[in-house]
Amino acid sequence: MRALKVISSWTIAFVTINAIAISTAFAAERARVEEFLNVTGFDVSLDSIRLSAESAPTLLGMDANDFGFQWTLMANEVFASDIMREIAVDILSETLSDELLEHAADFYATELGTRLVEVENSSHMTEDGELKSESGEEIIDGLIRIGSRRVEILKRMNAASDSAGTTIRAIQEVQVRFLMAAAGAGVIELRLEEPDLRELLKTNEPELRISLQSSALAGSAYTYQAFSDAEVEVYTQALEHPDMKTVYNLMNAVQFEVMADRYEALALRMKNLKPSEDL
Repeated sequence: MRALKVISSWTIAFVTINAIAISTAFAAERARVEEFLNVTGFDVSLDSIRLSAESAPTLLGMDANDFGFQWTLMANEVFASDIMREIAVDILSETLSDELLEHAADFYATELGTRLVEVENSSHMTEDGELKSESGEEIIDGLIRIGSRRVEILKRMNAASDSAGTTIRAIQEVQVRFLMAAAGAGVIELRLEEPDLRELLKTNEPELRISLQSSALAGSAYTYQAFSDAEVEVYTQALEHPDMKTVYNLMNAVQFEVMADRYEALALRMKNLKPSEDL
């Protein structure tokens, strides 16, 4: 499954699940949802949330390295694959219709879809985000120099996979939930009330929007560099289908609700951490 954006510490999306939930009368069976996660690569996309944990303390004015092995152990427990997948399956079993499930799964089960999932899974779990970003930017620069239409196709692809356009709101929402949870646990002292915090986070929206668009384009260029323009066009058209857009809005909402939930849990666990004496 495509990441909505290049997933880094706070490059995330949030959609209110209730706003796009499908009637439970038509919800997919749990076993089928679990298979859906595997076929689409959404299971690996969920696992990649763990990679952002190293940077989470930065938002609180801390450094994960200060806690040594304690941090690694705690992060592995909080972001355990079985926990995150269980949350996702719980939500999707109540909100994803059989019709939409089949529409997305059928595409990703094709020869092209299978190859796409393979490279997306690899891209999700690439720990060297800086290398991926720099490589993607170099690819984009090269495409622009030769006047390739691929750049515009990639822009369409990114727009299709975030048709709800909620990335900025997502970043703010998860940051607020993380900070409020950390303050409630006594990890930090937060002098702002929640409404004031939300207002403060809005001040950098223009710059953040540009940064997100740039990182998304570089990420797509890197991930799909082995595919032809024709194949990327086919994928983009598949993502632009109304049913696929609905699926992606829901999947993005689920992925980043899982992320917000786990970051809140992380904040609660951080109150028990002590600086490592080995450092």
